[in-house]
Amino acid sequence: MNFEAFVKDIEENQWNVFGVEVYENGVLTHSYGDTEENLHELYSATKTVLSIAVGMVYDMGLIDLEQSILEYLPKEKVAKMSAKQEETFRKISVKRLLTMSVGDIPFRAEGESWIDFALSCEISHPEERTFNYSNINSYLVGVALTEILGRDLGEFIEERIFQPLGITRFEYTRCPEGYFYGASGMKLTVHDFSKIGLLLYNKGMHQGRRLLSETYDELATSVQMQNREGGYGYFIWKYLDGFSINGRQGQKCYVLPKRGLVITQLCNIEDTSNALRESMEKWILGEEKMDAHKDM
Repeated sequence: MNFEAFVKDIEENQWNVFGVEVYENGVLTHSYGDTEENLHELYSATKTVLSIAVGMVYDMGLIDLEQSILEYLPKEKVAKMSAKQEETFRKISVKRLLTMSVGDIPFRAEGESWIDFALSCEISHPEERTFNYSNINSYLVGVALTEILGRDLGEFIEERIFQPLGITRFEYTRCPEGYFYGASGMKLTVHDFSKIGLLLYNKGMHQGRRLLSETYDELATSVQMQNREGGYGYFIWKYLDGFSINGRQGQKCYVLPKRGLVITQLCNIEDTSNALRESMEKWILGEEKMDAHKDM
């Protein structure tokens, strides 16, 4: 590993990288930039935090991932659906949303009621598993968890994920109807973002305490749906011989258990090229150019 060469690439190319951390076998060995002072946007990496919350509710025996999402949404919203739409969404399980395997759904919800918008989306072949990346999927899963728990999902995440991990500074957003927005909008420091990756790296354990079952951790981080990027789990991307937590503009936490590595970066990079990733792979992983991995 040549971390200094990676930092040199960042600085010489003027990539707008806020901070980077590298953990080897669970120990922080290298860091660069602003890793603990400022909160930075996670964008779609928020979805992985939501996935961990799903796992905790799953471990409590409160959700069946094979059940239709309609079983867990507000009853008054479901009652308003047309017979055709209800029949369509009865075929869409929680797992289908977690794996982004529902075709035709738009990327994001609009209007004053995002739930109504989502449930009115026309899906031509609801029984077909087609990879289609959409913020609506994670939004509906977040609404479902709120209904299941009978309490605010944001507060549940604070108590069950952030507090045990020692994350005391954070931001997250809500939809117009007040539900936690699980698709995007969360802010953490680089150091605290690393804790999310480390929890999954450690198969749900944190400092000797189990926060998430190994069963769910394995399901969430394994390939559940094939796509052109190599595969997708439960709001988690396949990456090389491990997996990654991805957000647009370069938000990444690469988790490579077989290599004993967790590599975290938060950035503000509009360029959609793979130059930063390729530099990381060259200097930290010792890899030559790889196939493109999509940032969401």
